[in-house]
Amino acid sequence: MLKVGLIGFGFMGRMHFDNYVRLAAEGAKMQLVAICDLLIEELKEGKASGNIATEQEVYDLSPYRLYDNIEAMLDSEQLDIVSITLPTYLHADLACLLLERGIHVLCEKPAAGSSEDGWRMANTARKTGKTLMIGQCLRFWPAYEYLKSAVEDGRYGAVTGGYFFRGSGAPKGWFLDGSKSGGCLLDMHIHDADMVHWLFGKPDKVSAIARNVIPGSGYDAVSTHYIYPDGKVLNAQADWTLEGDYGFSMTYRVNFEGGNLVFENGQLKVNPQHAPGFVAELSEDMGYYRQISYFIESVQSGKPVLKCTPESAVGTLEIIEAELRSADNGGRFAEL
Repeated sequence: MLKVGLIGFGFMGRMHFDNYVRLAAEGAKMQLVAICDLLIEELKEGKASGNIATEQEVYDLSPYRLYDNIEAMLDSEQLDIVSITLPTYLHADLACLLLERGIHVLCEKPAAGSSEDGWRMANTARKTGKTLMIGQCLRFWPAYEYLKSAVEDGRYGAVTGGYFFRGSGAPKGWFLDGSKSGGCLLDMHIHDADMVHWLFGKPDKVSAIARNVIPGSGYDAVSTHYIYPDGKVLNAQADWTLEGDYGFSMTYRVNFEGGNLVFENGQLKVNPQHAPGFVAELSEDMGYYRQISYFIESVQSGKPVLKCTPESAVGTLEIIEAELRSADNGGRFAEL
């Protein structure tokens, strides 16, 4: 029985909590036993907001051992796995500490605030032999898994172009401190940059135009072109200044030689050129559940996390850093 600890109990911490509880109820050989957050006494009675609703508003944490100090939790518990759902700038040091203590780590995206720190995490995992996976959840989201399979098996021919978008109103708290969150590019846009990377590998170069509206937040809107040798036309945009009643959206349109896939409003429409279009049948499970299930199975089996290696996640950080260099230079090409 794998014993799991959770560090961080904000929105993403609760998302991990929900899915660990679900997996245990479904018979997975794991148990969430401890939760740590500096503000645990306050958070256990409060709500947490995010782009997607958690299972509950207020949680009953009485079955779990609660801590407000990480070292105290690690000294008191014999943990096999820890989920890190803390602010980005805290990921690298904590992940390395946990790995060096012999604990497998599932760390929320992005891996870290820089590729340098990301490589430190990946190298520590390699050195210790412990499993590290970064929660790039779109790799496990059914609509994006479908797209990946269509790219790989060539059912509609080669990709000729594509567009990815993600947007919402501005987040709150530490997210609006660009020195801690990396702004919209590192916190929100990284989902679609990672999808471009996962689908097509690293581009040769990027051209990004970005702007800052919210003081101190870093770039809070971005549009990036990804340049590949075959000339496919790829663009990804993100914007976290969509206030009012906008809510949240994630969409894509990918064009193939023989058709196109369009994902919007939670529905994936497949449009072959020489056959009737149809709505793809997809699992209703979100990527969070599927990624945690995959991680647990990998740890239990001793197999590497091939679908989302630490090295691949850090490669996405390198793409974001190239986009930042381009944006800082008014959209000039930045090579990788």
